[in-house]
Amino acid sequence: MKIRQDAWSHEDDLLLAETVLRHIREGSTQLNAFEEVGDRLNRTSAAVGFRWNAIVRQKYEQAIGIAKKHRKERKRAQASQTAAAPSSPRISAEKTTIPDALSLDDVIRFLTKFKDDKTQSQNLQSQFDKIQKENDQLQKENQTLQSELNLLEEKFAIMQEDYQSVIQIMERARKMILLQEDDKLAPSFKMDKNGNLEKIAK
Repeated sequence: MKIRQDAWSHEDDLLLAETVLRHIREGSTQLNAFEEVGDRLNRTSAAVGFRWNAIVRQKYEQAIGIAKKHRKERKRAQASQTAAAPSSPRISAEKTTIPDALSLDDVIRFLTKFKDDKTQSQNLQSQFDKIQKENDQLQKENQTLQSELNLLEEKFAIMQEDYQSVIQIMERARKMILLQEDDKLAPSFKMDKNGNLEKIAK
């Protein structure tokens, strides 16, 4: 029973691509390729087909075109072989292998392109790791600046309170001075021996 559901590795994707391309070249169906890969990787053919269509296929469009071209060459060779009515199975076997021999250069180009794609993928991963590291550093710096900002806001609030207290003290002092000046300006009286009020000069 195929129950494997772990992540696909780079080697799994490569096996899938190679198997599908081989089936295309040989005139088989992609479903047969999915079933073969499923048996080898202990996955369902549906899971293999989804992986091919959603992730892997777009990386091998050029290789798929080449494989289809070889399939046509194979069919053309087989048609020519049937028309020529070969006299022995040995000659027939040799003729059917001609397209595969001619595809060697294409296979080399495909593998070279695959290597370049892998290198590019590694470079992109390296760039991503660098950006991720820089992002983590910026987040730490942002947290530090936020802490400093919070501390400054607390100090500013304390200074505001102290400022208001000083303003209130100054206001009370001003009022006391005004009251004292009013007392100095108000006339004072005293009573003489006859019981009359007499203004006291200041």
